[in-house]
Amino acid sequence: MAACKVYTIGYEGLDIEEFVNRLKENCITRLIDIREIPFSRKREFSKSFLKARMESENIQYIHLRSLGSPSDIRHKLKGDHDYESFFSAIACHLDNNEESLFEAYRLIKDNLSCIMCFERLPEKCHRSSVVEKLKEIDGNGMIVSHI
Repeated sequence: MAACKVYTIGYEGLDIEEFVNRLKENCITRLIDIREIPFSRKREFSKSFLKARMESENIQYIHLRSLGSPSDIRHKLKGDHDYESFFSAIACHLDNNEESLFEAYRLIKDNLSCIMCFERLPEKCHRSSVVEKLKEIDGNGMIVSHI
């Protein structure tokens, strides 16, 4: 059996065309938005606009709010820049959202999916923690590619 594969992307620094091109270059059929609040100063990355654009590209858009980084955790990081504390808090948050993690895993197993958030660098983004939890669920060598 082939290993499960998932992609991640952060739209920071990208325009919508480059974002879409990266998805299409990797044959993504489902975009899983894990922002707690799926709105952006870049209007085309706000939920309703992004969903419509994804549909026009034949990419399913799904928002899993419960896998987002809670605002209190984000605000603390913005104030203290303590990534160790941030990722520890995110791990606890995700442990309390196991049902949503299993839903994300089901979605990933079902279609070639990309998990999206804002931050460009995955190592500074909670999506890396989400992917680690999904790898634990998979238990079978899930392949992760950051695009």
